Amino acid sequence: MTRDPRHDILFEPVRIGPVTAPNRFYQVPHCSGMGWQFPRTLAAMREVKAEGGWGVVCTEYCSIHPSSDDMAYPYASLWDDRDIRAHRLMTDAVHAHGALAGVELWHGGRNAGNLFSRLPAMDLGSFPDAKGHPFQTRAMDRSDIRDLRRWHRNAALRARDAGFDVVYVYATHGYLLANFLNPRMNTRGDEYGGSLENRVRLVRELIEETKEAVGDRCAVAVRFAADAEIGEDGEPIEGERREMFAMLDGLPDLWDINIIDYSLEMGVSRFVKEGALEPYMGWVKSMTKTPVVTVGRFTSPDTMVSQIKRGVTDFIGAARPSIADPFLPKKIAEGRAEDIRECIGCNICYSGDALGVPIRCTQNPTMGEEWRRGWHPEIIPSKRAEGRVLIVGAGPAGMEAARALGQRGHQVMLAEAGRALGGRVTREAALPGMSEYARVRDYREQQLLTMPNVEIYRESRLTAEDVRDVGVSHVAIATGARWRKEAFDEEIYHEIATGGAAARVLTPDDIMDGVLPGGPVLVYDADGYYMGGVIAERLRAEGLSVTYATPSDSVSHWAGNTSERWRIRAQMQRLGIGVETATTLASFDGAEAVLRDAYDDAPRRLAVQGVVMVTARRPDDTLYRELREGSQPFTLARIGDCDAPSIIAAAVYAGHRYARELGEDVDRDAPLRHDRMELPG
Repeated sequence: MTRDPRHDILFEPVRIGPVTAPNRFYQVPHCSGMGWQFPRTLAAMREVKAEGGWGVVCTEYCSIHPSSDDMAYPYASLWDDRDIRAHRLMTDAVHAHGALAGVELWHGGRNAGNLFSRLPAMDLGSFPDAKGHPFQTRAMDRSDIRDLRRWHRNAALRARDAGFDVVYVYATHGYLLANFLNPRMNTRGDEYGGSLENRVRLVRELIEETKEAVGDRCAVAVRFAADAEIGEDGEPIEGERREMFAMLDGLPDLWDINIIDYSLEMGVSRFVKEGALEPYMGWVKSMTKTPVVTVGRFTSPDTMVSQIKRGVTDFIGAARPSIADPFLPKKIAEGRAEDIRECIGCNICYSGDALGVPIRCTQNPTMGEEWRRGWHPEIIPSKRAEGRVLIVGAGPAGMEAARALGQRGHQVMLAEAGRALGGRVTREAALPGMSEYARVRDYREQQLLTMPNVEIYRESRLTAEDVRDVGVSHVAIATGARWRKEAFDEEIYHEIATGGAAARVLTPDDIMDGVLPGGPVLVYDADGYYMGGVIAERLRAEGLSVTYATPSDSVSHWAGNTSERWRIRAQMQRLGIGVETATTLASFDGAEAVLRDAYDDAPRRLAVQGVVMVTARRPDDTLYRELREGSQPFTLARIGDCDAPSIIAAAVYAGHRYARELGEDVDRDAPLRHDRMELPG
């Protein structure tokens, strides 16, 4: 295949100060959940992106000094010369594929709790800790500012020596430098506060000092917000931003532009679509000749070209699309846009950092496994096991297993009980705002249709006898799971219905099947992710009066890890959905639900005609258990939700892992490499 000439502009080299990016694909700094703790894991992950065609590949936020410590969130560091050796693993790997390596120097201010270093956090004033810890920052005096400037310069020199080509001054996202720019926060009475010129002073000094230190070898980039405060989506409130930009323009070699509202900048697809930052970028390019990069969860090459030709940006910045498909640039370059694993905007990648664990991805099961398991997103070893493989169930686990097995060269039969492929993905994608989740199915279905060694059998519900009669060597059961009607009290599952047939207790599966309660309804969410919210929204769209209740202190508490919790709550308020937090469901008799306060157990009654239980799921593993009885002429496994109900990313991962390990000699006592510091002796 050859590249579409309309996309040629994406592959033009672009000069950034003293260095040149080989193309316009720019992996902006993004969290990895790896940081300084997992240097080999991190280097291999970033290397794959450079191999995949990203012209610039950056680190996550990189602390310049122990006074900026974000544990237990993993971050990079350039505290001393030993960090140089660790970063060399990444820069050497990125350079091997002709890409530039960038580092985002960071001081967190009140966003750095210093739980690891135990040094007092510093900011321009004495402020409460941003993460809710019961302590405050020390107000920086002139001596502290001189120290900060020296630390930043030293970190820049270490970055140069570590082989980085682009060095950042990080002046946004509510960290220290952003606070100095903030007119509401910065009321200092010295030369670093008060007037606009004074508030910009520290950022200007750091840019100038970084350029003086490394500017002959490294480009200096500034990460900067195009707006001043959060407003309605797509309606920027610019404040002094243009004036600040004009005062600093001409100093950096690159502007990396984002916005104040992080939940919009990296919003989930349920609420935020591709190219959402364009309204905020309107004035930026008109005020500078310096190259500009911005993000927008870009997956369409036509959208990318449009942004560049219309002068919105010079580089196609990406974090999540580069995670979902590290080879996105090469696929466009080779005219294979249909092979791109498009980001679904679920933010499972971001949850890794929020949870303090290495990054993962719903679309790309190899993400984070490049070093410790040796998995590559595009290359998979040829089969070693002989014989045909039967996969029962074409949900996310089954489809990924069939795709990866087909890539390995196996003869694969994929049997699906229904007509449509995708399992839970297809069902959930029909819920409000969830349409982009269908990309999990669409990518795999498109790939499967190109594989002559994979046969798909629709409307083929198999019994144990059917499976035995097929005559295959390997069987994987991927029949998924169904939502339960019971509640779980931390020890046992128990029924909540007390009114016999009159007590209409439903599940999300019922709602997705089109079954609806007849009147006011309670959605009881003990799951804590997105399902409770989308089911409540679906029922409200039917004109029903809906109350959402959860035992947690907040709506969709786990969705805080994916940066969507407050948007879910705001959506409920807009739709008129009642919310009851810190509330458990005791019983339902068909007319009233008995709710109890999670703290004092006080009961209260809510008149409803139906209850939807969003609590837990029951593995649909009957076929697996029937096949397991007695000896079999085939290997037998269960994968995905059928094995252990979880998120979609876990199902895709389970299917991929099954395909990778079939026929391989896997050491179950040591299934992966442990990235840790090597000790002497």
